[in-house]
Amino acid sequence: MRRYGFIGLGIMGKPMCKNLLKKTGGPVVVYDLNDAPVQELVALGATRADSSKAVAAESDVILTMLPNSPDVKAAVLGPGGVLEGARPGATLVDMSSIAPLAAQEIAARASQSGVEMLDAPVSGGEPKAIAGTLAFMVGGKEPVFEQVKDVLATMGASVTLVGAIGSGNLTKLANQIIVALNIAAVSEALVLAVKAGVDPEKVYQAIRGGLAGSTVLDAKAPLMMQGNFKPGFRIALHIKDLQNALDTAHDLGVPVPLCSQIMEIMQALRTDGKAGDDHGGIVQFYERLAGVQVRT
Repeated sequence: MRRYGFIGLGIMGKPMCKNLLKKTGGPVVVYDLNDAPVQELVALGATRADSSKAVAAESDVILTMLPNSPDVKAAVLGPGGVLEGARPGATLVDMSSIAPLAAQEIAARASQSGVEMLDAPVSGGEPKAIAGTLAFMVGGKEPVFEQVKDVLATMGASVTLVGAIGSGNLTKLANQIIVALNIAAVSEALVLAVKAGVDPEKVYQAIRGGLAGSTVLDAKAPLMMQGNFKPGFRIALHIKDLQNALDTAHDLGVPVPLCSQIMEIMQALRTDGKAGDDHGGIVQFYERLAGVQVRT
């Protein structure tokens, strides 16, 4: 029986780990800097570890779900990290959203220790993490992917190998540009409707079945109209992803002017103290400029 390790039990990681624990039936060792989610997972049958190294020492497949590139590097490459405890032949699956070059660097270091790595960021936010219906975008070697595809399927409805190591995170950057710009478009449209005196709920219902309909529209428009910006995916994290997208695009010589514009909108919201809001809170930027609120 394969043994699993899970490092990072935040908004996304905790429900993902719950699905892994429930659906694999295998032993799961967990670690997080915050003890509360660790206690919650232990109560469901997981085993506590006191470091990333300790998780790796007890695992055949090590899964990480952390905020950004420096966090993953610290957990994997740093003192007390995964590579200090992992045995040759283990597989590391980093599900964090990080810079593609960082994923390649970590994979190269892991390979020197006999550890294979996949970068496998996800899309879907907290609701799909809870439901176990995330979309995985995976980079790495196909034989390694095939060995752990079933593990990822315990947490996601879609698991796709898109290319070599780093490709998963490049795909995630593309995803995050599209999501951010979709949210901005929904925000502009609903604020325009309200300013013109039209019911935003009726506008939403009228357009959702047409070409403007989208997963983003259905996920975010109702929350905007409720004024509910409880974080499923925080603006601060989307800023991180867009910065990685901008850096990668600039390194490749690719112009991304719309990405730059939505980045500045998010930076304005962060300055306004809203970095902890859900990224659907982008609508607040438009509301403030137009002097109206999208509320039903």
